Amino acid sequence: MHVLGVWSLGLPQTFQPLCEGGGESQLPPSFQEDQHPSTMSWHPQYRSSKFRHVFGKPASKENCYDSVPITRSVHDNHFCAVNPHFIAVVTECAGGGAFLVIPLHQTGKLDPHYPKVCGHRGNVLDIKWNPFNDFEIASCSEDATIKIWAIPKQLLSKNLTAYRKELMGHARRVGLVEWHPTAANILFSSGYDYKVMVWNLDTKEAVLRNPVQTITCHQDVILSMSFNTNGSLLATACKDRKIRVLDPRVGTVLQEANYKGHRANKVLFLGNLKKLLSTGTSRWNNRQMALWDQDDLSVPLTEEDLDGSSGVLFPFYDADTNMLYVVGKGDGNIRYYEVSAEKPHLSYLTEYRSYNPQKGIGVMPKRGLDVSACEIFRFYKLITTKSLIEPVSMIVPRRSESYQEDIYPPTAGAQPSLTAQEWLSGMDKGPVLVSLRPGSQVLSPRPLPPERSLSNSMGLALDQPDKPTAEDGRRSFSLWEEKGPRWAAEHRLEEKKSWLTNGFDIFECPPPKTENEV
Repeated sequence: MHVLGVWSLGLPQTFQPLCEGGGESQLPPSFQEDQHPSTMSWHPQYRSSKFRHVFGKPASKENCYDSVPITRSVHDNHFCAVNPHFIAVVTECAGGGAFLVIPLHQTGKLDPHYPKVCGHRGNVLDIKWNPFNDFEIASCSEDATIKIWAIPKQLLSKNLTAYRKELMGHARRVGLVEWHPTAANILFSSGYDYKVMVWNLDTKEAVLRNPVQTITCHQDVILSMSFNTNGSLLATACKDRKIRVLDPRVGTVLQEANYKGHRANKVLFLGNLKKLLSTGTSRWNNRQMALWDQDDLSVPLTEEDLDGSSGVLFPFYDADTNMLYVVGKGDGNIRYYEVSAEKPHLSYLTEYRSYNPQKGIGVMPKRGLDVSACEIFRFYKLITTKSLIEPVSMIVPRRSESYQEDIYPPTAGAQPSLTAQEWLSGMDKGPVLVSLRPGSQVLSPRPLPPERSLSNSMGLALDQPDKPTAEDGRRSFSLWEEKGPRWAAEHRLEEKKSWLTNGFDIFECPPPKTENEV
């Protein structure tokens, strides 16, 4: 009776006699629904996900890159670029701008006289590896130029000052460079003259002064650029507080956000979800993420305040796993989320925490990951307080040691799907896909360029038809030694070093396989 008395206090008077009389409840359906325990708002809905237990594993001290003179620039850029062969990092240098190119397996303490790539007359502000050539890198600088460098396959013995191409079109310093995601030899640059320039590098000229397109719709400095999957759309975040979606060939603005409640610093296309994610600050100066429909930028689909820190948030999206990573500049945290097309669009998973704050960050392409350790993402944190570059691997704990097909769908490989001229003439194609299964073939009729056959063991699609694998997808190392191609034996020691780059030996110290071990 005491319980009935408590319930009767919360009911409208018209329903109390029915309940007190013991008859069947005549409550409105909405009221009955709200009181049902399984639908109460404080009971979180269970959401099944294969990435719920992803964890970050930092490399051990001997597998980090130590004594690296990282730049002191206050620019909000990554300052680091990584591919399966090299890690490039902007460095502090007297009398001009320079960056270091370190072979991936060369971990440990860096020689203080290690050769630099130097040729800029001002500080280097951004560097990006060519996605289709692991030995070519673009750099831009305060001297208003962009330079394209060919990195030799043998180790540098002295400073590299001879660039392959120089692009001179901007009137003021150049803050960002981006390679086109599917077309070969197309480079985008943005400068403090508020212009985005499109360059065709498929020419014999060493100095280019005329870009194929100049986009002049911005009213202030461009803070961020991002392409959709096939490179037919370009999104920019600008200091004039607007996010724009552009046609990169003609420079017309297709969509523009005039929303006052979110001040964006970085913008990112979310694969094929037809959505944009921006990071910035709210009107109350909290760090904030906002999700947008790329066809309607009037109001964000959702906004999420993170904290009150002042550092810029760098977003990274993995279209293969639909995971979003948000890295804070000046703190040691990496938050990660799952993104879906339906509400709620962003589902928080967890957070990797570290006491070492990152000034910049580099990301390994998917083809350079260690699939035998179930590694789905790898960061390279620039820790200026320790002059250290620390790899952090994001790992899905799995019990089985076989190749995990469900977490490694076909991914973008190291081949362009278009020539520069085809893209400029109006063609669009998605990326050429490769399987990350060791020993697999490219999932495309286009042949691989000759230089791609010397790929490293961590997930590059190899074009060696006679390279055996075990039936369950595991790499068969004894077979490699007996029947493998000649270069496999020559590079075995180097490959062994590369297996250690994410901080642990995957054969002597396997990753945790159960939730309890994690």
